[in-house]
Amino acid sequence: MADTKDKISALCAQSQFDTEGEFLLVTVDDAQWHALAQALKEQLHFDYLTAVVGMDWKDSLGCVYYLTNTDTQEIIHVKVSTSDRQNPMLHSVSDLWAVANYQEREVYDFFGIVFINHPDMRRFFLRNDWVGYPLRKDYDASEEKNPLRLTDEENEDYTCKWVEDKNGKVKKVEGKVFEDDEYVINVGPQHPSTHGVMRYRVSLDGEIVKKVDVVSGYIHRGIEKICEGLAYPSTLLYPERMDYMAAHMNRHCLCLCIEKAMGIEVPYRAELIRLMMDELMRLSSHLLSYGCLTMDQGATTAFFYGFRERELIYDIFDRTCGGRMSMSYSTIGGVVADVHEDFIKDVRHACDTIEKNLKEYHKLFTGNVIAVGRMKGVGILSKEDAISYAITGPSARATGLHCDVRKTQPYSLYNEFDFDEVTYTEGDSMARYMVRMDEMVQSIKILRQACDKLEACEGNEFCAKVPKVIKLPAGHWYQQVEASRGAYGVYLESDGDPKPFQKPYRMHFQTPCFNLVGIVDLTCRDNMIADLITITASIDYVIPDIDR
Repeated sequence: MADTKDKISALCAQSQFDTEGEFLLVTVDDAQWHALAQALKEQLHFDYLTAVVGMDWKDSLGCVYYLTNTDTQEIIHVKVSTSDRQNPMLHSVSDLWAVANYQEREVYDFFGIVFINHPDMRRFFLRNDWVGYPLRKDYDASEEKNPLRLTDEENEDYTCKWVEDKNGKVKKVEGKVFEDDEYVINVGPQHPSTHGVMRYRVSLDGEIVKKVDVVSGYIHRGIEKICEGLAYPSTLLYPERMDYMAAHMNRHCLCLCIEKAMGIEVPYRAELIRLMMDELMRLSSHLLSYGCLTMDQGATTAFFYGFRERELIYDIFDRTCGGRMSMSYSTIGGVVADVHEDFIKDVRHACDTIEKNLKEYHKLFTGNVIAVGRMKGVGILSKEDAISYAITGPSARATGLHCDVRKTQPYSLYNEFDFDEVTYTEGDSMARYMVRMDEMVQSIKILRQACDKLEACEGNEFCAKVPKVIKLPAGHWYQQVEASRGAYGVYLESDGDPKPFQKPYRMHFQTPCFNLVGIVDLTCRDNMIADLITITASIDYVIPDIDR
């Protein structure tokens, strides 16, 4: 940390540092931010923009940028702010990291911060006629400001950007999303291939895709805003409702973040059970991905094969948690109850059955000439683009990028287990599919080791002693886990409020699918419209994980 601090100080003498937290915190004025960001990326190799967290500190508005060095896996975070609440502006870094395009639009949507030189300053989730910025602390939530609208939202055919000239003067420049002579069709929001209420406006040249404009927000629920009004135990419900096929991992992540802030040590047995439930969830998710990808290409039979094995996993969830989709099993300090008496036997049976039937899956679909023709060489994502767009999970590992959080930033008990990080290098739809198929083998490998450990585990403590009223000291924390579709992160900031039922000052969920939808345009361009269906299925996003 000290070495990095010295290097950054040499790059920007005006920088201020805080080394007390988990990661080095760099505070810099906006005037120096873009130059420092470029130096951090190009000279210090902080090439991965992990998260952009919009913030309202009451006296200022700004962002916290989490940056990762993909060579050393070192993480730092940078605070940039402005005291101008009437016309807040910060310099965009979307020209350095492509992921900032959507990340900064999200911040603009909820905080009203305009990013100078950003190419497309439109709202991302909320209607373009929405009044106000909901995550500001002074937001007026009255119905008079935003009554229930019964009219359709108008298409956003125009966009704008704030451009800074050489003299530092900023002016607004209008632009078009599509040119007048482009042929634009809608895919979604009620189309089965979008896997939920996602809408794409697609520009076509014949059957060739020329541009995809993502229109999101159809099921946006304002989870981050809701969490600001809840005590910490009540917030645990919401991560499960984002990616419902990563429910255990998402909830686990929030628990880990709160436990880190409180200094709670989770019992070994409890953490082992959490890990096992996470890997069962990963198996279930990848089986669903297999079924949906095959169905989107017309292989309906394969779809039912995937669901057949998922029932074994859901039966385990049902017997352990009393729920199949939303389990609410992890809690602050451990899990809510110990596993049932046949848990280990059921897990081993599920592992044996799935491992045996994976051969059948490959025989049925993987080698099919139509499947190979529609996936191999289609929707290619390069390793460099995966880094720039902050893609994680199977979609990133299909490009050769080593990004499995279980390996790069080990959490829970994963450093005790022998398993491989699955990578391919082709970066196409077939590679993304194969990563998931091979990851199921690795999850089975982890689960078998975990069964042995759980059998040999001494004691039956499944939850630490936790205060009845959860209070966090003033500070901020960030935690990541490897969810089904990539790195899932939780940013938590507490003001140390002494009130009995303390609420988070800010809780941000950095979901993998939000970044995944950012590469739809990139991977679908110059492919056929029919390929869009295959490509998006291979990317395997979940809509509530995007909309939150």
